[in-house]
Amino acid sequence: MARELRVGMLLLAIVGNLAWSLSAKANFNGKLTLEIDGLKNKEGQVCTSIFASSEGFPSDRDRGLQKQCTKITDTPLSITFENLKAGNYAVAVFHDQNNDRILNSNVFGVPKEGFGFSRNPEIRTGAPKFSEAAFLVAGPNTNIQIQLKYF
Repeated sequence: MARELRVGMLLLAIVGNLAWSLSAKANFNGKLTLEIDGLKNKEGQVCTSIFASSEGFPSDRDRGLQKQCTKITDTPLSITFENLKAGNYAVAVFHDQNNDRILNSNVFGVPKEGFGFSRNPEIRTGAPKFSEAAFLVAGPNTNIQIQLKYF
C-alpha cells in the first residue's frame, strides 16, 4: 500500500511538472539575435525573414513570421527579432545591394546578390529545405551566425 502511494505521488509530481513546463513554454517570449557575416560591401541593406514552418521558406517573405530590412552600418551586422515563442524556426537572409527588397538573380535563376540561411547549410542546386536550416529557440536569448554566400 505504501509503495503504491509513493508511485502515485511520483506520477502526480511528474504530471504536474509536465503541465507546468508546457504552460511556461506557451507563455515564453524570446529574443533572436542574428550575426550576419561575409558581406561583400556596405552598399544597400540586409533583408531577413523568419519562418516558423516550411510554408514559403525561403523565398516567399510574405509568408514569414517576421521580416525586416536593415541598413548596413557595420560588419558583421547584428539584427534582432523579439517576441518569439519557443519552437523551431529558419531564417533566410539576402544582401539587397540595390535596395529593391528582392533577391535579384540572372536569367538562369542564380542569385546576383549575397544570401544565407540559418545553420549555414551547404548550397548545391537550390535553396535548402526548412529542416536543413531549422534551429530551436528555447531560452530568453538565442544567437546565431549566418555566413553570406555570393556567386
